[in-house]
Amino acid sequence: MTQPIPQHAQGTEPTKVVIVDDHPLVAEGIEALLDSYDDIAVLATVSDGQIMIDRLDELSPDVILMDLNMPGLGGLSATEMILERRPETRILILSMHDTPQYITTALGHGASGYVLKDVPTEEIKTAIDTVMRGERYLCTGAEGALAPVMSGGREQLTNREQTILLQLAQGKSNKEVAQALDISVRTVETHRKNIKRKLGISSTAGLTRYALEHGVLQGTGVNS
Repeated sequence: MTQPIPQHAQGTEPTKVVIVDDHPLVAEGIEALLDSYDDIAVLATVSDGQIMIDRLDELSPDVILMDLNMPGLGGLSATEMILERRPETRILILSMHDTPQYITTALGHGASGYVLKDVPTEEIKTAIDTVMRGERYLCTGAEGALAPVMSGGREQLTNREQTILLQLAQGKSNKEVAQALDISVRTVETHRKNIKRKLGISSTAGLTRYALEHGVLQGTGVNS
């Protein structure tokens, strides 16, 4: 029986991967797993989002495995900044948090998938292959967490509303949010009203508390 030819031997370049995680044991374990595959090349492991951004052009990865909560620049902010510079990059979030708010916020910031850190290590390879085909990947635990949210209940925030909630929860004024997102102050005010209506919150302090309690600030470097 003819053995399959490894992908890189067929003339196809291996998928270039960078691991961004501030826990060395986690990063080393994932790297050791991925190194066993012929069609994946781990270019580097780095410990925070800013280092990844600083080395983005040098490394030019196809896929970034991104932790959320890291010292300095966290995973969500890094994801937005990376995709602004290299929108073709696929970012897979690796996290121990399985609440719907963490997952939807990560996807809203442009992540291609979400994988919990307690999955079998082989599933990370499956996730990489899936996002490289241009598809979204959610591990079973993440899908299960989202199921009640997707089936109904409270009206969900749009991606833009999630971004504005994140900005407001970081203490920015309407004017500062408008400048950061290049939109009008009136547009920010409209989004702010819609966010409060959807969440059933009447005050700015309530928005900040919601963001802290539901993981919206996770990965931004803001302490909760």
